[in-house]
Amino acid sequence: MPEADAGPPPGAQAAPAQAPLPNADRAAGSALNDNQLRAVLAAAGASGSWDWDIAGDRLFVDISFAELYGLPEADLSQGFPTATFFRAIHPEDRARIRIAVAGMLAGSSLFSKEFRVCTPDGKVLWMHGRGQSHLDADDEPVRFTGLLVDVTERKRTEERLRIAQSAGGVGTFEYSDGFATVSVSTEFCSLLGLHPADRLPVRTINAVVSEGYLPLIPEGVQEALPDTLSGEFLIRRGEDGELRWIARRGEVQRDAEGSGYRLLGVIYDVTTAKRQESALRELAETLEQRVAAEVAERRHAEEALRQAQKMEAVGQLTGGIAHDFNNLLTIIIGSIDMATRRVAPSADPRVRRSLEQAMKGAERAAALTHRLLAFSRRQPLDPRAVNVRDLLEGMSDLLSRTIAESIAITIEARGSGQAVWMVEADPHQLENAILNLAVNARDAMPGGGTLSISARNATFTGGEGDMPAGDYVAIEVADDGIGMDEDTLAKVFDPFFTTKDVGKGTGLGLSMVYGFAKQSGGGIDIASQPGAGTRVVLHLPRCHGGPAEDHAYHPAAAEHGRPSETILVVEDDDDVRRYAVNALCDLGYRVLEAPDGHAAIDLLRGAEKKVDLLVTDVVMPRMSGSELARYAREAMSGLGVLYVSGYPHDAIMHEGRLGEGVDLLSKPFTMQALAAKVRELLDR
Repeated sequence: MPEADAGPPPGAQAAPAQAPLPNADRAAGSALNDNQLRAVLAAAGASGSWDWDIAGDRLFVDISFAELYGLPEADLSQGFPTATFFRAIHPEDRARIRIAVAGMLAGSSLFSKEFRVCTPDGKVLWMHGRGQSHLDADDEPVRFTGLLVDVTERKRTEERLRIAQSAGGVGTFEYSDGFATVSVSTEFCSLLGLHPADRLPVRTINAVVSEGYLPLIPEGVQEALPDTLSGEFLIRRGEDGELRWIARRGEVQRDAEGSGYRLLGVIYDVTTAKRQESALRELAETLEQRVAAEVAERRHAEEALRQAQKMEAVGQLTGGIAHDFNNLLTIIIGSIDMATRRVAPSADPRVRRSLEQAMKGAERAAALTHRLLAFSRRQPLDPRAVNVRDLLEGMSDLLSRTIAESIAITIEARGSGQAVWMVEADPHQLENAILNLAVNARDAMPGGGTLSISARNATFTGGEGDMPAGDYVAIEVADDGIGMDEDTLAKVFDPFFTTKDVGKGTGLGLSMVYGFAKQSGGGIDIASQPGAGTRVVLHLPRCHGGPAEDHAYHPAAAEHGRPSETILVVEDDDDVRRYAVNALCDLGYRVLEAPDGHAAIDLLRGAEKKVDLLVTDVVMPRMSGSELARYAREAMSGLGVLYVSGYPHDAIMHEGRLGEGVDLLSKPFTMQALAAKVRELLDR
């Protein structure tokens, strides 16, 4: 968010920026004692105040300022060297504040800056400094007085809002009538293809709007403005010239006198939806000449539009909650896991049963989030060459245990006169998709029947539905159960739609399979009739390479670490970090920890022993996990990296797939999963 140099932070308007502090002479005769002064400053929202004697080159501060900077109270009456003002300011902000203060000492009248202060106990706080210079009869500055206001919580809130906006692809703006610039967010600049800035000229923003459209930021037309803002705009992005559609939503706030107004709003990209709408309009214009054909094409386009909008809505919702939700589940599952390990064999068995039930509930919640990510095509995939026949044969025992004995299971994998091709897919997610289809088939045959799973080669030339031309392997799961009518069949891929009784299904099984197929570059077809069973065909693209090496790790033989092995854990969520550190310490590793990337780099540079492995969250404020990994490997060569995330998004993914050489442990995770993945990377 923009640095609030132009005005006071919320709640600080009542603080007089020019309020001077007593120097040694003033202190003796001040009408306010320390307690009274503290009360006045607290009421004004201040965390300290200063009085800089420019001519005498001394800095006089109050007790709150002294405590914040770690200055001795005994020296308050004598003052301090003026360089003391900069001592506690964060090194990254110090040069900027020195320049601003130099301007005050040179005669500037007002000081309003936000900067970080490092307290004696190691905390980093955000402060808003507001000050004023005092001039003598010759207009020369003689004193520089001001207040410090703690704005740490607001800055944290702004950072959380920025992350949420970035994850949801939403940019914000604020414009006051009569001004030439607009306060904007980073995502606002990104959507318009403009260089990131806190404020942008109105003309610069409106210049990206194509000719013939109203301006994105209206000016000087108060009477014609409604109370709410809406509209869609065709823009040409500034950085690459790409044409995109942007939607604007917001409101108009008029002042009490009616002489001015303020615009508050958001923008977001709607290019995909607009292109699909255009395709529908073109279809309608020529429908009379082509009435016999495309009806089918129109339905397909409408379904694609509906699905795209649904996917976008669910994707934004899922992405917004997955990171925080999976952090919470990591804490819950981890705490249950560690508590279960500490339950003595002689303990009341009801305690262990309660912990097991709690773990099952948490795992169901984790599976729900995973399925939402899968449906919205935001789950991290690790695709590799997979032998479909071997995979299906390997699932035989699992399917036999899952499916009732009253149902006969047949598995067949054949090609057209040749072996079934390899596919490029995430083998674990493929197994999960097939298992979901098999469970649905089982539930459709309550009285027993036959479940058939087969695989065959298939080639599309480009005219078969929405499948791109190419070679695929078709994996078919068929049953002879109760089947579905057309109305039900039209909704089977909708999230949370289920024909099962309450409590017996989430309605995310088929939608998860659909999302996995699309994210893998394939597709899915379904056909069914009441009383005649259901057939689901999963198409996955052919892989022309050989089978990938299996990196599966079995932790039973080497779960514990050695004290000589050092692991650095970086996680901005204190509770998640505490759990991971405790778990790794219990496993026998030497563990260092840091709340963010900058602190982690400082630890690496000052580490007495080599760090063997970096375990880092992906989405963090100020510095992402991937950025940290790049800097960390420069600081310590040969460092292994394990990413831990509940929603990695695009930070370590490319087109929905993990980047090459990336190792990821998805949240939530158990202590056993953490131990196995850490041991795997260290041994590798």
